[in-house]
Amino acid sequence: MPVPLDASAVRVPKAGELVAAELRRKIITGELEVGEPLPSEAALMAQFGVSRPTLREAFRILESEQLIRVLRGARGGARVLKPDPAVAGQYTGVLLQSLGTPLVDVYRARASIEESAVRMSAGRRLNANLKELNLLLAEGAELIENSPAYAEHDVAFHRAVVDLAGSTTLKVLADMLFHIIGAHNRAFIAAHPEGYELPANRTAHRAHAKLIRLLEAGDLEAAQSHWRRHLDGVEQYMVGDSKETIVDVLASGGPG
Repeated sequence: MPVPLDASAVRVPKAGELVAAELRRKIITGELEVGEPLPSEAALMAQFGVSRPTLREAFRILESEQLIRVLRGARGGARVLKPDPAVAGQYTGVLLQSLGTPLVDVYRARASIEESAVRMSAGRRLNANLKELNLLLAEGAELIENSPAYAEHDVAFHRAVVDLAGSTTLKVLADMLFHIIGAHNRAFIAAHPEGYELPANRTAHRAHAKLIRLLEAGDLEAAQSHWRRHLDGVEQYMVGDSKETIVDVLASGGPG
């Protein structure tokens, strides 16, 4: 027997939310281009049939999502911003913090994504990816003695590994995790004496080089196994048996 719908439980979107949704759609589809000013408030109020307070509520929603920037004054107005993955990463960090997520969980999720990406690499796309990985490897060789710089480089290398999959969805998901891992890298370096990370930097660089050699040889199974072992080692080095949570990391200095 059908359960009767409780009308009181259905939330009707506010007018400001509906206006924000339509403007968001136009931004995401490119109908409103990055850097382009939105039409005047008067024009938008007439277009949507809403009051100024309702329109400004829509603007506040889009500003909170960093899809527009509203400038005040005579030359003011709203301008379109490019969607920023860091915003999603920040929100993901807050959400995982609220769930008391242990830091090790982030490292293991990252490992699963990268391992899958290695397995999915193939064809002409792999050749282009290998060129990028080799460029990053050469850059990394110059940064090993500089731990803060090498930490940033290391995240870039891991992002390039995710690109092996050719999957936008995996890339966006991974970027949310890299936002947290980047913050942890900075906190980890700050918590240890200068030079502490140098042996780990050298180990990581050798692992990067071996991954490239295996991919160039077309041995994806060996490449996948090697990369999983490397990521397990990274987890042990960076987290170990610590009960540290994401809130501990982001509260200690946060993302840069």
